[in-house]
Amino acid sequence: MGKREDLSGYKCMWLFVAFDLPVSTKEARREYRRFRNSLLDKGFTQIQYSVYARFFGSEQRALPYKNAVRVSVPPDGRVRMFTLTDTQFAKMESYYGKKQEPVEKKPQQMLLF
Repeated sequence: MGKREDLSGYKCMWLFVAFDLPVSTKEARREYRRFRNSLLDKGFTQIQYSVYARFFGSEQRALPYKNAVRVSVPPDGRVRMFTLTDTQFAKMESYYGKKQEPVEKKPQQMLLF
């Protein structure tokens, strides 16, 4: 059995991708779907409309995904990527109307070999 990775709340990261993509033409809508589907294929979860996130055990593990998102940005798209530690993410407050909702939890199991 391999070495157990330290899953400190200060080392674990959530990578966020927020985007505004044009959808005024058929081609632009196709690019929007392609970009959105590429995020889903990479394991990102939709947090809000045009905001997606994925949990990583470390910032270094998130780097290849940041690079993959970077190369898939549509020509006319506006995309922002940022990371939060798991500890910072856990302090987020989420509301639906006046009712507070729980925030997403980190996955129970990160990798299967």
